[in-house]
Amino acid sequence: MWRTGPGPSLRRAARLCSSTPPKASHTNKLRPHAEKQRRRRVREEGILSSQHGSAEGKAVKWSEKQKIAYTAPTPPGAKKDTSLPFPSCYSPEYVESSWYQWWEKEGFFSPEQHERLPHAGDRTFSLCIPPPNVTGTLHLGHALTVAVEDALVRWRRMQGCRVLWVPGCDHAGIATQTVVERRLLRQTGKHRRDFTRDEFLEEVWKWKNEKGDEIYHQLRKLGASLDWSRACFTMDPGFSRAVTAAFVRLCDSGLIYRSEGLVSWSCALESAISDIEVDSKELSGRTMLSVPGYEHKVEFGSMLSFAYPVEGHDTEVVVSTTRPETMLGDVAIAVHPDDPRYQTVHGKHCRHPFTDRLLPIITDSMVDVELGTGAVKVTPAHDHTDFVLSQRHSLPRLTVIAGDGTMTGSCGQWLEGVKRFDARQLVVDALVEKRLFRGRKAHAMSLPVCSRSGDIIEPLLRNQWFVRCDVMAKKAVQAVEERRLEIIPEYYTKTWKNWLSNISDWCISRQLWWGHQIPAYKVMLPSYEGQQETADLQQFYPNSVLETGSDLIFFWVARMVMLGTELTGQLPFKQVLFHSLVRDKYGRKMSKSLGNVIDPLDVIHGVSLERLQAKVKEGNLDPREQLVAMEAQRKDFPAGIPECGTDALRFALCSHKMQGEDISLSVAQVLSCRHFCNKMWQTLRFTLGVLSENGATLETIAKTAPLSSMDRWICSRLHSTVGQCEQAFEAYELHSVTSALYSFWVHSLCDIYMEYIKPLLTQQDQEVVLTTDAEHSGDARQAAIAVLYHCVSVSLALLSPFMPFITEELWQRLQPFAPEAAAQTSLCLQPYPRSAQLAHWHFAEEERDFLLVQEVIRVARSLRAQCGITKAKPDMWAVCSPSQAEVLLRFGSAISTLSRISDLHICCSDRGSIPPSVHSTSPPKTSLVGVVDHTCQLHLHVQSGMNIEKQIVQLSQRRDRLVPKLDQILARVQSPSYLTKVPSHVREQMDSKVSALEQELKTVEDQLKLLQEMQTAE
Repeated sequence: MWRTGPGPSLRRAARLCSSTPPKASHTNKLRPHAEKQRRRRVREEGILSSQHGSAEGKAVKWSEKQKIAYTAPTPPGAKKDTSLPFPSCYSPEYVESSWYQWWEKEGFFSPEQHERLPHAGDRTFSLCIPPPNVTGTLHLGHALTVAVEDALVRWRRMQGCRVLWVPGCDHAGIATQTVVERRLLRQTGKHRRDFTRDEFLEEVWKWKNEKGDEIYHQLRKLGASLDWSRACFTMDPGFSRAVTAAFVRLCDSGLIYRSEGLVSWSCALESAISDIEVDSKELSGRTMLSVPGYEHKVEFGSMLSFAYPVEGHDTEVVVSTTRPETMLGDVAIAVHPDDPRYQTVHGKHCRHPFTDRLLPIITDSMVDVELGTGAVKVTPAHDHTDFVLSQRHSLPRLTVIAGDGTMTGSCGQWLEGVKRFDARQLVVDALVEKRLFRGRKAHAMSLPVCSRSGDIIEPLLRNQWFVRCDVMAKKAVQAVEERRLEIIPEYYTKTWKNWLSNISDWCISRQLWWGHQIPAYKVMLPSYEGQQETADLQQFYPNSVLETGSDLIFFWVARMVMLGTELTGQLPFKQVLFHSLVRDKYGRKMSKSLGNVIDPLDVIHGVSLERLQAKVKEGNLDPREQLVAMEAQRKDFPAGIPECGTDALRFALCSHKMQGEDISLSVAQVLSCRHFCNKMWQTLRFTLGVLSENGATLETIAKTAPLSSMDRWICSRLHSTVGQCEQAFEAYELHSVTSALYSFWVHSLCDIYMEYIKPLLTQQDQEVVLTTDAEHSGDARQAAIAVLYHCVSVSLALLSPFMPFITEELWQRLQPFAPEAAAQTSLCLQPYPRSAQLAHWHFAEEERDFLLVQEVIRVARSLRAQCGITKAKPDMWAVCSPSQAEVLLRFGSAISTLSRISDLHICCSDRGSIPPSVHSTSPPKTSLVGVVDHTCQLHLHVQSGMNIEKQIVQLSQRRDRLVPKLDQILARVQSPSYLTKVPSHVREQMDSKVSALEQELKTVEDQLKLLQEMQTAE
């Protein structure tokens, strides 16, 4: 058998017509594929395992939210009326109404609007959306592409760049022709060949005009800020002319040629397909599969052996094959020259039992003596390795399978016109009848399948047009090595180099009616006009970046780089940004063939389980795959998918790390982002209420100076957040941007700052809030209002690239209170915040010191929870170092408000350097103690109502957790090599940790002793 494979089985023709010899040991390549198949089976079994169990356990839990509709009369393209009363809760339907039509009508997405921006710069940012197939609809994988690209586009536009993002659709030759053929067969009972070519193409265009806008509708619903005036369709006349010009130029330069060679052929499509359109289906053994055009399933994964009698000798040579129907095309038998079993038959011939041809027995070192019988049937017209062998030994090439998948006349009348897999059994029966059949056994194999039709690929010998890729591929590799083309993440550069260094020539022939025709005629043309140098080509080519899924590195990216460079003399883009693939919660890639794709509109608007399952039934799935898909839906979405809205979906998609592991997106994550939208909504509701009630006159952010320590802290946090966004955007780390923005809005602004200022702004407990800011009491409210306004306004601008609808809605609501009129009427054209503009808001000391304050508040709240205190406000003592005392004094009002205590007493163990305003009284002995760090303890004075027995249990459990933790660290610290192997800064951290744990353990033991004494006294 051949060294390049497990036998003359149906191998994937992955390197057809290549000058590169086949790689050694195809068997090793089967292992990762087999592992993928095993993992897939495990996932499917996991989905089906509890088929009759409850689906509620791990399902998304949600309740129907109030839906509010925007009902103000607003003509399409008119600006939305934001003077209406502010709704009480967030509703995606209300928020997302009307905005997109206004943006589009006003031309905000066009690069021409750039000249009108006061902050316009000289930079240009351009990219094309990877054109989806016109036949399909977008799923969550496409939505990730849109969310990422639109975030980058909107960010650059707000930065003042001249931005062009080009939309478009691919004509999808194979897919579209197949869809229309099925439609015509269903509606008229006619096949494609019952029409003339022109009649059929007329039907295709009619279908395209009816259905082709569905994807554009989805893109608009996703908020994609594409320049629709430049929308492209790959069969538009201009593109057809460009294809013709490119073909002629490549042909003239010798890069396109016509040659006979083996191609990957789909009999169902009656067309050659690209090698990259071939999927490998791994079989572990005998498997029955559905094949297009066959009523019954066909057996694969079996190795059959039969004998060829040696002419003139009483002996035979046994060969093995997974495709016995191809033996009609055998022209020779090959053995290894050093194989002792066949030394006596070298140069002899075998008689073909059905055609009576004499087949020479040839020797070749490509044969692997350890595989099968060591003798190989040679079928050059239907096997790539055999084709190479035929070139080396000048063997004829006999085609026995036609383009439609039937056997040719050269097989004899008994097989002529019979479908290939029906012929398979007829050949086996005939071999049995002639007593030449030698057995059948299960055989693991890789089966090539057409990704477009699901048909089993047939390697066929055809005269086809090919693109010579080796020289162009070398240039593409060189561009990356010389850093003229940057691939992000960088680890894909290895994949890039490996694939392009072993690239095959590219078969570009397709036997289709729909698509670009190869412009090759037997006429002489003096010249052909090249591409037109349009203004857009001069201004926006090369593009700034190509952003796409990592699975398209060969199918899409490499060919663009090769052809773009060859035809224009320039790389088509400066950077390639790959994002990870979106998978379902079971780790499966989202695919129509698995029935696990989710329409982003179903997440945006919500959908019932019944409708989800109806969509699966509408697909053309294998019965088992349909069962798995529907069961997964029943488990995951027993009540359907809730309405989450576009902003929540986009934010959730961008919150995943793009440049790493694949994304396992769950609807629960999107629902969590909808809760974030509601948090933003309620923040604005509070802010607008404060602004309306106080009638505050605001200054610009440049003139706004924070007064209190808390004001300075939140302002500095905003400055730091803007800086984080700048750095992460430049590095394309969108997950870091979303994380920083979420953390600031939820944890800093809402959970801390707003909770702190609420009593001040709503006239509650002013005496508590202003304890340490009495000198500023007259200005404190105004300063807090101004700081709140600017924090919210800047945050909305920061979030705009990710959440365009809700940020536009809320920003427009804020505008009546703005200190000065906005430069642009829409937030999407406002300048993106820069840390340099907020330099006067940078207070590093406050940010650093507030880390201690946060920990004090956390421990204080924990102590309250331990005691079961809800409404009461006890006194609290902080026993700490002098430096910590100074921090706690400056933030005393925030600690009192956020910890819900009546008075904060500060005591220092170091009496020598006590700040003047620090109290000297010690905390009551009956206080509940919490440890902040090894130098700071909190004592919460609970006068009544404490459950002593419960406290003893809790403290005992806490001690039991601390002891082994401390022992583990001590064991490491006391090891012989600790001082020599561990860096000094790490030892300092460990020493601090040991001190803190020892202090906490001592405190717990002291409290336990005290509580036990109190319990005894009772």
